[in-house]
Amino acid sequence: MKRLILILLLFSGSFVFAQKADSITKLPKAKNIDGTLMSPAKNLVDNISSSPELSTLVKAIEAAGLADSLRAGTITLFAPANQAFDKLAPGTLDTLLKPEHRNELINLINNHLVRGRFTSKDIASRIRAGNGQAAFITFGGSTLTARINENRNIALTDENGDQGIITRLDIEQSNGMLFLINAVLQPKAKQ
Repeated sequence: MKRLILILLLFSGSFVFAQKADSITKLPKAKNIDGTLMSPAKNLVDNISSSPELSTLVKAIEAAGLADSLRAGTITLFAPANQAFDKLAPGTLDTLLKPEHRNELINLINNHLVRGRFTSKDIASRIRAGNGQAAFITFGGSTLTARINENRNIALTDENGDQGIITRLDIEQSNGMLFLINAVLQPKAKQ
C-alpha cells in the first residue's frame, strides 16, 4: 500500500511539473535588441524607452507628446533605429524637435504606426494575397506598401517612394508588435 501511495505521489508530482513547464513554454519570449531585453509583458513605449538603439525615436515620441497614447490600443510600430534618423538631411530632426514643428513631428511618427497587431507572417500573407504587395494605412492616413525584396526581406515604401527594410521582426509587446526598420518613412508633403 505504501508503495502504491509513493508511486501515485511521484506520478502526480511529475504531472504537475509537466503542466507548469508546458504553460511556461507557451508564453512569448523576450527578445534581446542590442543588449536590451524587450519583454512581451511591457507596452511599446516602455520597451523602446529602455533601448539605446531606439533613443532618437523615443526622444521624438516624447517631443511630440505621443507617449501616453502609444501605451494604449493595439499597435504595430515600424520603428526607425537611430541609424535611420542619421540618414535624414542635416538639421531635419533638430527642426522637427522644435515646438513650432510639433504637428510635423506627429505626422512623421504616425507614419510608422498601424492599427492592429501584425506579425511578419501576417504581412507576408497579405503580400501574397495582394499579388506581391500589401497596403497598410498608418495612423496619419498615409499608405505604406509592403513587398518582399530580392533579398527576401520585407521592404516598406512610403508615399514618396522612399524605402525601408525591416531589420528585426516580430518583437511582441503587450499592446502590439514592434519591427525595427533601417529608414525613416516620411508622409507625403502636404501641398
